[in-house]
This record gives sequence, structure tokens and C-alpha cells, in this order.
Amino acid sequence: MPKNVFICDCHPIDTELVAKARAAMPESGIIHDIAHFFSVIGDGTRCRILFALKESPMCVCDLANVLSMTKSSISHQLNKLKTAGFVKCEKQGKQVFYSLDDDHVCDIFTISLNHLTHKSREERNEE
Repeated sequence: MPKNVFICDCHPIDTELVAKARAAMPESGIIHDIAHFFSVIGDGTRCRILFALKESPMCVCDLANVLSMTKSSISHQLNKLKTAGFVKCEKQGKQVFYSLDDDHVCDIFTISLNHLTHKSREERNEE
């Protein structure tokens, strides 16, 4: 028997369904990138920074005030977000303004918020 083939004793395996799922599965490098993507935004501070930047580009000082954190802490998190491709920066005179890298980041947060709001409403309706 080939490695990684499992047999279910209680039901027949739907071979078409299994083949379709395997064919649709991204390659392992892409799966790794997706996992890394979510690990970067899985930090509460970075999430809050991204939500703030969804509204408007901001400098470190403004972000520090929005999040009630030090400029150093914000800079550290912005560096991680920039390295991961979530944010970009633009120098204007002596100030550096950070913004979301593209609309995909905004879309992911909008979809996440909609999903969680929807789930919350469902749970309230079940009570």
C-alpha cells in the first residue's frame, strides 16, 4: 500500500471526492506561505495596526496614539508587516507614512470582520 493512503473501515471512500480535493490542494510551498501569512496577522497588535491603516495612511506617531503604544513598539510591528508585504511606506519630507500594501489586505480584513459579525449574530439568535 502506498504511503499516506488511509483506509476507512466504517464507510466506503469516495474516490472521486478524494481525487478532486487532492487536485485542488495547493502545493506545499503555497500552503507554507498561507500559514505564514496568517501567523503574521495572528498578532493582536499587528491586526490593530492593519485596521487603523485600513482607514488612512499614518505615520508611526499617529499609530502610536491610536493604539496607545510607544513609537518603538509600533515601529517594530510595522517592520514585521512591511517584511511580510502587508504594508508599504512613503516618505513625505521628514515623515514616513505607512499604508496597506494593496486592496487584498483590506479585503481579507473586511471578509474576516463580516464572517465574525455573521457568526456572532447566529450565536445570539440561537440563544
